[in-house]
Amino acid sequence: MAIPKIALYYAFAPVADPEAVRLWQLQLCESLKLRGRIIVSPHGINGTVGGTVENVKRYVRKTKQYAAFARLDVKWSDGTGLDSTGYSVDFPRLSVKARREVVSFAEVDELVAHRGDDVVFFDGRNAFEAEIGRFKNAIIPDVATTKDFIAELDSGKYDALKNKAVVTYCTGGIRCEILTPLMRARGFTEVYQLDGGIVRYGEARRNDGLWEGSLYVFDGRISVDFAPEAVKLARCRICHQSTSHLANCREQLCRQRFVCCLECEKDNPTCASHTHTAVSA
Repeated sequence: MAIPKIALYYAFAPVADPEAVRLWQLQLCESLKLRGRIIVSPHGINGTVGGTVENVKRYVRKTKQYAAFARLDVKWSDGTGLDSTGYSVDFPRLSVKARREVVSFAEVDELVAHRGDDVVFFDGRNAFEAEIGRFKNAIIPDVATTKDFIAELDSGKYDALKNKAVVTYCTGGIRCEILTPLMRARGFTEVYQLDGGIVRYGEARRNDGLWEGSLYVFDGRISVDFAPEAVKLARCRICHQSTSHLANCREQLCRQRFVCCLECEKDNPTCASHTHTAVSA
């Protein structure tokens, strides 16, 4: 009796021709009657495939024969079952894609599940935005503009991350188009960019993923939650109560955004009352 098996795996190594590897992987899986999802990029391969235990083992052996994937890291689990034709019932189809450095929300979750603390989230937004919401254990650079990232990266304070898997993210993904190549040019060896940014991830995962808190938005809403009862990470600078609200300092020489609940915003319109003199609205 055929036994269903699932292999969840990754290998991060330079791949000169991701499209050629994609075609090889597609043909290999089809020949072994495997289903699942595989992503090939210039940085390696990661995926999940299911089928009979014999065929999944053959797949792993053959994939490891490719020099770049010789150290393929594989996690094994039992499959739910096989259909009448011998295909895994855990996957509706086989998907093998070649991608550049952009990774989807599902891939990011898999990456963290595989590599744990070896994966680091790097916030590409202004620092104040991260006060009310950010990815779990994310690095928050001290920046107020996109140009500030150059000085931050050149400072050396993030050099310890150069051999880790770094996932850059921002609200919608646009700012990371600048940040990601800046990091690569400075020796960060494995940099990924979250496809669709926080917005797409939050819409898909709601409160059940790696995102924590609220998202700052540049409109009258100020912040949004992806689901009810999102955790409130920040505390009002004035009364110290939990809040996801941000206010504009009304001091004309300052005008910075700061965490402040709605009630205190009415009474204390400045970000630091001991250094600013409140001005009327």
